[in-house]
Amino acid sequence: MAIETQPESAQAPGGDDPGGTPRVRNFWLRPGIHTAVIGAVIGYLLGHWLGDFIAGGYQQSAASDDNDFAIVLGFSFLIVGWLIGLGVFDDLMRQMLGRPIRSWDDHSANVGFGRYFRYTLDHKVVGLQYLVGMLIYFFTGGLLAIAIRTELLSPTYHVMSPTTYLEVVGEHGTMMMMMMTSVILGPFGNYLVPIMIGSKRVAFPRLEALSFWLTPCAFLILLSSFLLGGFPTGWTGYAPLSIQAGEGMDSYAVAFGLMGISIILAGFNIVVTIICYRAPGMRWSRLPMFVWAMLTTGFLLVLAAPVLVGGMYMIVTDRTAQTAFFIDQLGGSSYLYEDLFWFFGHPEVYILALPGFGIVCELLPVFTRKPLFGYKIAAAGLFGVAILSFFVWQHHLFDSGMDPDMRPLFMLTTELISIPTGLIFLVALGTFWQAKLRLTVPMLFAIAFFFNFLFGGISGVFLSDVPADTTAHGSFFVMAHFHYTIMGGLIFAFFGGIYYWLPKVMGFTMNERLGKIHFWTMFIAFNSTFMPLFAVGLLGQPRRVWEYAANLQTLNDWVSISAFCLGGSMCIFIFNFVMSTVIWRKRAPQNPWNARGLEWQIPSPPPVDNFAQIPVVLAGPYEYGDPDALPVADLYPPAGVIAGALVRTGTEG
Repeated sequence: MAIETQPESAQAPGGDDPGGTPRVRNFWLRPGIHTAVIGAVIGYLLGHWLGDFIAGGYQQSAASDDNDFAIVLGFSFLIVGWLIGLGVFDDLMRQMLGRPIRSWDDHSANVGFGRYFRYTLDHKVVGLQYLVGMLIYFFTGGLLAIAIRTELLSPTYHVMSPTTYLEVVGEHGTMMMMMMTSVILGPFGNYLVPIMIGSKRVAFPRLEALSFWLTPCAFLILLSSFLLGGFPTGWTGYAPLSIQAGEGMDSYAVAFGLMGISIILAGFNIVVTIICYRAPGMRWSRLPMFVWAMLTTGFLLVLAAPVLVGGMYMIVTDRTAQTAFFIDQLGGSSYLYEDLFWFFGHPEVYILALPGFGIVCELLPVFTRKPLFGYKIAAAGLFGVAILSFFVWQHHLFDSGMDPDMRPLFMLTTELISIPTGLIFLVALGTFWQAKLRLTVPMLFAIAFFFNFLFGGISGVFLSDVPADTTAHGSFFVMAHFHYTIMGGLIFAFFGGIYYWLPKVMGFTMNERLGKIHFWTMFIAFNSTFMPLFAVGLLGQPRRVWEYAANLQTLNDWVSISAFCLGGSMCIFIFNFVMSTVIWRKRAPQNPWNARGLEWQIPSPPPVDNFAQIPVVLAGPYEYGDPDALPVADLYPPAGVIAGALVRTGTEG
């Protein structure tokens, strides 16, 4: 149920009457990204100086070629300075001093374009901040991928050294896996979930804003690895190499751990919001599938990410404080790191995949004009994937010397996870059956999601089998499988969500012709890039290798050229996005898709408080084709009346 958190009788801290509206200061005098950068620079310089001082002075650190402590302490102070500059601690200090604090519904000081560069309590602003941030992180990782494919154009002529190549490969993988964890939960989850469940806010607005503002800090720290010599471990950061590597490894460990904290906060906030802030009548049987996906993803984030954070900071202490968690010679275990990393790392795959399933299950009923086939089965499938994802992590360790008696168990659990995934596929096929499809741009991306994910899933079955995995492990076959599941699934769903919800978020519609050109270019180029890599892997080319056999050059050239075309498709999207939202600005109807979702029943863009008053939900979101279906919700119920929430419909699950 939605909770009234701002009663008229509320008092300011200390028991006084609420204070008046604070005076709005000029932009440059208010905390924002500019003050955050200043705070981060001051924090890093102070932390680095303090680290050198504790270590015995800069000269001694430089002479011993061991400056890790100063760098890590500098990053720690950088993070604190960044948050102080943003004003994250302002309300805490006000409350400690007994002064009025900023309320989530105090919008007087949160207006204008500048709010997108500040620490804000409006979930819609945070959602847009996430959207822009995730696009920047994604395109940065994509540019690194273009550099990788440029290097692989020839097995003998090179554009970078082997050391630089490893740095670029590691940075690309870490950027995509670390920074893109919240690619759907961040923009769409934060923006849409409160509206889709009939709430005016998220449960913890300050944690929501903090979860975003940690991500650009992690992004900058990760990029600083290039200035410190990079890291040679790839995105997995395996010990003992991560302990032996140079100073760039500190950037990896601190940034990955910081991103882990961010996604824990985001997951916790979204779970509490969905459980506690649903409007009257928003029963579990009426939740949109996207909200179910966000709920399961939130549980995965809260339960899996703490293990990652622990593993990253164990690397940090091994490198700086002479602990020995992962140093075999001192009683530690590098094998322990593999368990810690993959206990997060494989749920991480489904942290990326489940939101994609939520988006496409949301789109299918709208563009088939049919109820979602097997609603309860789809929800159960999402939870089945989430639960089983915690029981498969050691299939990444088949070649790492694990107990042979454990291999059959993890082979079984890995293959079992295809069952709940298959249920979601069956739900999609049942929804497609005898439907009149509207092949809009969002629908094209939804259909492509299932096509791509099918190839990723089938190839994953081979890798769950011990003998087959022993042969393909570490090859481009694994890389092709992984990109089919994540990029072919998640990123296609992400773009489908942008085309579908942008009219709601910004009130403008994107150019449909350019959207279809973007889709077909991206779809063809994606498959042309990664399909041949299955063959490249089976022919023996390993990942993260600078040179390869001469007979594989033709396939690699085909893949590289296709990758350049895939990058070109992103340029089409950027052009369409910028022109549609900045130049053309074609106004979209309030409900351009004739959807029943609660988010489409309010104006576009949504008003500041989402709803004039908490709505009463009367029916489910997928009752298409039913002439007797009740309206989705009463947006203006009589004060104190929630009887409509108890109305039972014949289609209720």
